[in-house]
Parts: sequence; structure tokens; C-alpha cells
Amino acid sequence: MNKKIDFQHIEHENLGDTIYRKLAQALMQGELAPGLRLTIRELSETLGTSITPVRDAILRLIQDHALIQKSLREVRVPILTHKDYYEIRDIRIRLEGLAVRKATELATPKQIASLWDLIYSHEQAIESGHWQDVLKYNQLFHSRFSQMADMQTMSSILDKLWMRMGPLISGASQNDYRMNIDDHHAILQAMELGDADKAETALIRDITSASSQLISAIDAFE
Repeated sequence: MNKKIDFQHIEHENLGDTIYRKLAQALMQGELAPGLRLTIRELSETLGTSITPVRDAILRLIQDHALIQKSLREVRVPILTHKDYYEIRDIRIRLEGLAVRKATELATPKQIASLWDLIYSHEQAIESGHWQDVLKYNQLFHSRFSQMADMQTMSSILDKLWMRMGPLISGASQNDYRMNIDDHHAILQAMELGDADKAETALIRDITSASSQLISAIDAFE
């Protein structure tokens, strides 16, 4: 959860954008723990870049509420409050529910097959105990619905919510690797049948069934 992020070979005209995307992905996929302290200088040294693009990326993430600035020199991954969690959960239910319904209507056989591939990779990660991959495949599965539905604005909104949820999901599910996959089978089976109602119901169950565990994790972090 606290492992170093691989920032090797970052070569881009706009390093700020590249670093922002790398940090956003790390947050969404639970590579950064709630409460983790980050410093611009340490990140710039790790990346081998100047301070300016790192600062630009950090400021954007603070604006997204994905990071919080405790002082001029201290930035941390936030620990969600109960209120924060329930608000994000309820928004996800609405938005991801809409996305999965639309994706069910538009999904091609190739796209359905790609989702089964993700579930297979997720299962393999669980069996092998590759914790970081478990988190990655969970997040990738959820992100596919708005992509398949061709809802770019939705994708952008959900990414920002996942930047806030990823660290918490990581902290909550380390002792329950299956917490975030069992309902994925039901979602995809419903999508194969073209049943948007069942797909949405399974998605909502997937999101809400973890509520008590996530709330307990918040309490443990505080």
C-alpha cells in the first residue's frame, strides 16, 4: 500500500500533466495509504524532475480534494470522514449505476470479453496474493462502464471520486481479498443477457455491501 510508485521514464512535454496522471492512478488504485505524508521535494527527487511540475500536479490534486495541504510543506492523503464516505458512495451508486445501464445497452461481444479478462486477472491476483493487482483490477473494472458507455464527462467525475476512495478501499480490504469481486460476476452475467436492471442492482450491491467494512476502516485510521 505504501510501496514506491514507478515513475521511471517519464518523458513528456508537460511533466505536470504526466505526474498528475501517475499520482491520480496511484490514488485510484490504492497505492497511497490514507494519512500518508507526501513532500514535493521528495517526489521531485524520486522522479528526477524539478520541483515545479510536481508542485503543479500536487496543487491540481488538492483542488480535486484528492490530497490535502496541512501546511506549506506538508501534503497528505486525506482520511475520509463518515459523511465524506456516504456522500461519495451515494454519488457512485447513481453515476456508476447510470453508466452500467448504458454500457449494458451498448456493449459489444469484444467489450464483454475484455471485462471477463479483467475478472480473470482479478481472480488470479487474489489467488496469488498480489494485493496491489487486486486493487488495480477492481478499479479498472469499475472504470470500464463509463468508457463503454462513451460518457467522457462521467469518466472524469468518477475518476475524481475514485481518487478519494482508492486509499480507503485499500486500507479496508487487505484482510478480505474477495470484498471487491464477488458481485462483479453477477454484473457481467447480467450485461451478457442485456439486462440493465439486474446489472445495476448487482453494481449497487457491490458498492453498498462494503459499507460497514469501509466505515470501520475510517474509524481505525482516525
